[in-house]
Amino acid sequence: MEACFLCSNAFSKTLEPACYFKPRTSTFSRRNASVFQCGKGSHSFSVCCSQHGSPSSTPRDDQERPSVSADWRSFRARLIAAEQALTISELSVAIDPDKAVEQPPPTIPIGDKWVHSIHEPEKGCLLIATEKLDGVHIFEKTVVLLLSVGPIGPIGLILNRPSLMSIKELKSSSSLDISGIFSERSLFFGGPLEEGLFLLGPKDKESNDSVEKSGVFEEVMNGLYYGTKENVGCGAEMVKRDVVGVDEFRFFDGYCAWEKEQLRDEIRAGYWTVAACSPTVIGLSSVGSAGLWEEVLELMGPRKVW
Repeated sequence: MEACFLCSNAFSKTLEPACYFKPRTSTFSRRNASVFQCGKGSHSFSVCCSQHGSPSSTPRDDQERPSVSADWRSFRARLIAAEQALTISELSVAIDPDKAVEQPPPTIPIGDKWVHSIHEPEKGCLLIATEKLDGVHIFEKTVVLLLSVGPIGPIGLILNRPSLMSIKELKSSSSLDISGIFSERSLFFGGPLEEGLFLLGPKDKESNDSVEKSGVFEEVMNGLYYGTKENVGCGAEMVKRDVVGVDEFRFFDGYCAWEKEQLRDEIRAGYWTVAACSPTVIGLSSVGSAGLWEEVLELMGPRKVW
């Protein structure tokens, strides 16, 4: 059977019937038992996380890519901000040539929260729904975080579809919290494809270092990680050991996925605007993210996304 994502029925007015998603049983690859060391203060501990027979675990499409500086996104954002400021400066000189003087390139602060458009989808970027998705209930005014852009196709999570339910109230998500530690956490709708996922955003450097060194979770961007029901037990153990807090997790029921070239076709057709953002834009500790779409547009500035 085929599971529809951006299917022809939803876009009968604009999309060709060729737009579909074929289920990939290997989207989430199996990961072996993991033993990691975590430290908090002067104490250290060891946690063993075993994966038993489930076909789904953390996607590893980007695992073999060479490591890059953790802050390269911020560096790029500063370059873009400086370029935009320089363009404005050149425009003012063109209007009044008497103001032309030899000056070094400006140093522009980008602030704690920033968003800017990019041309191609990348791991950790945002997909911002345009007006062409108005009327499509699942995706209208959504903001999707891409977790992976590997060779079998991109996968992501809708960030701004909070539900009115907690994990304990939804039976299908019980496997996300066997220990009960996260039972009161709100559940978000992550997409139409069935899989329980979560995001983890450590609040301080010490916690982030422990999470990073554990190797259990997949890094999406600097200070933001994701996992599946296969390693939620490891997350619960970290909460018990006071490495991270319960409010540093956000849980999702479902996810989004595209065929390899499908997303690029939809971007070219004008259904999505691609943007890079700072980790603070994601805001995991905030329960209500219904206004994220508007906030992202405001941070992008006067340029419209369509």
